[in-house]
Amino acid sequence: MFNNILPALVLGLSALLSAASVHAEDQKAEQFHIRGSIVAYSGSALTVKTREGETIDVTLADGWNLASVANAAITDIKPGDFVGIASLPSEGGGDGALEVLIFPPAMKGAGEGSYGWDLKPNSSMTNATVADAVKGVDGRTVTVSYHGKEKKIAIPDGTPVVTIAPAIKDDLVAGAVVFIPAEKAASGPLAHQVLVGKNGVVPPM
Repeated sequence: MFNNILPALVLGLSALLSAASVHAEDQKAEQFHIRGSIVAYSGSALTVKTREGETIDVTLADGWNLASVANAAITDIKPGDFVGIASLPSEGGGDGALEVLIFPPAMKGAGEGSYGWDLKPNSSMTNATVADAVKGVDGRTVTVSYHGKEKKIAIPDGTPVVTIAPAIKDDLVAGAVVFIPAEKAASGPLAHQVLVGKNGVVPPM
C-alpha cells in the first residue's frame, strides 16, 4: 500500500516543510502554518481549532494531498538519510532539536536548507542530509549538511522522531491533530497538503 501511495506523497508533500525557505518576493501567496485539532471535515472544507484557540475554516485545493506521521526512533537515523529538524539555539551553543522528521528516500532534497520556523519563538527548520549520527548515554548529536554547509544539532532525550506515513480521508475525524501549510487567499486559508495525526501519533512539526 505504501509503495502505491508514496508517489502521491512525494509530489504533494515535497514542499511540506519548505514554505518558509521561499523568499517573500518569489511567493505568489503569503504562506503560513496551521496547527490544531479538527472540528469538522466535509468534501473540500476542513474546520480546525488552532493551538491558539481560534476556529478557522480551511479550503482544500483541487488535488490536495494527505499524509500522516508514524513513530520512529533516533536509532533509525543513519548517515545519508534526509531529515527535517526543528530546533532552538542552546544556551551552551549550537542547536537543540524540538522534533525530527525522517523523510522517505524518495523525498530526499525536499526544501533543503535552514530557515526560520514558527514552531516556537526563535526556532528554525533544517532540511538536510545526515553526514554523521552520534548516539550515546550522555548525549545524542547529528551532523547534517545542506548546500555545502554543515550544522550540528543535539537531540535531547524525549524529542519526537517521526517519519511520513500514508493516510486516508477517513482519518480526518473530529479531534485529530493536523499540521497544514496554508496560503492566505481572499476566501480564507487555502491548503494543498494536510498532515494528520492518527494512532496516537501527532505531527510534531
